[in-house]
Amino acid sequence: MKKALQILFILSIFFPIAFLLLLSLGRNWPYPELLPQSLSLENWEFLQKSDSKLLQTFFLSLGISILVATVTTALAFITSKHIALSKYRNKLMLLAYIPYVLSPVILAATLHFFFIYAGISGNVSGVLLAQFFIAYPFGVIILNNFWNHKTRAIEELSKTLGSSSWQTFKNVLLPISKNALLLCFFQTFLVSWFEFGLTNLIGVGSVQTLTVRVFSFVNEANIFYAALASCLLILPPMILIWINKRYIFATETVI
Repeated sequence: MKKALQILFILSIFFPIAFLLLLSLGRNWPYPELLPQSLSLENWEFLQKSDSKLLQTFFLSLGISILVATVTTALAFITSKHIALSKYRNKLMLLAYIPYVLSPVILAATLHFFFIYAGISGNVSGVLLAQFFIAYPFGVIILNNFWNHKTRAIEELSKTLGSSSWQTFKNVLLPISKNALLLCFFQTFLVSWFEFGLTNLIGVGSVQTLTVRVFSFVNEANIFYAALASCLLILPPMILIWINKRYIFATETVI
């Protein structure tokens, strides 16, 4: 029974991926055929065509997500420390959840006027700022628990032994916070990578991230190109899962 459940669990993970790959190779799939009538790499050759811009979209999305995750992680690390030391910690943490009370589409519609007024609607800088509004509070929530009594005691001990604030930050806090920072980076990267509502409204169609392109292909009923774009969409998360298992979990196990 246990082995059967394990097999079922593995199939539930790999079947959608295999199905996407199959669709990305398909060319013709009329009803009621069980499988596409023909398979070829013609869809993947679409990536190399200059008019498709799908590969450029992939790297644009990758750059946006890396930048959002990096800035968010750095600022959230500092912010979460000040919140943890504040006597209003619970109230401030409550504010961090406010962006998630609203749908991203409603939040984008609320903020869109200010983006238009600032002249950043419909360009990459506007999308970056919009995604930051969602990712930054999430980063603060993730890193808030890092600043527990043990961490603060280690920081105070380092300063008591004569370390400066910079030495404590560089040689004490950064090493012990490595896993927390990586976790925050991975999670905020995924928030940015899969964000659709804010990106679609603030980008007004001019900033085509990979998630937006997937929905565009779906709306066009082009399931083969949608599957191709989805294969690219799941590639970075799969790499992050491998890195997470290979380095973070392995380090925690050793410790």
